[in-house]
Amino acid sequence: MNTKQITEFSLQDGTKFLAEVDEPEDSNSLVRVARADTGQMVVEAKKKFDDVLEQIQPIASAIITKLSQLKTPADEVEVKFGIKLNAAAGAIFTSVGGEANYEITLKWKQDKVE
Repeated sequence: MNTKQITEFSLQDGTKFLAEVDEPEDSNSLVRVARADTGQMVVEAKKKFDDVLEQIQPIASAIITKLSQLKTPADEVEVKFGIKLNAAAGAIFTSVGGEANYEITLKWKQDKVE
């Protein structure tokens, strides 16, 4: 069972936020820091959160590109995927409501008859 820890992620603009993540086996990717406002020991992720999101963008773009090439494009597309933050790896795609890593819902609206 993985141990949980509080990890501080930074955005490009310097904004910081805390997230509970699994403690990585390789602690070389972490910097231990104490939070002045709480005194709680946390680790600081070496990757910026914006960099973590960069891992997601190509996958989302690939899904959108492929679905837009359908012979009859859907009126609505909903894509769900789970993301687990990890202090060492950044983002890890996880299952969504079962074993699948992605849940894709396509909806076509029936033409209205006048």
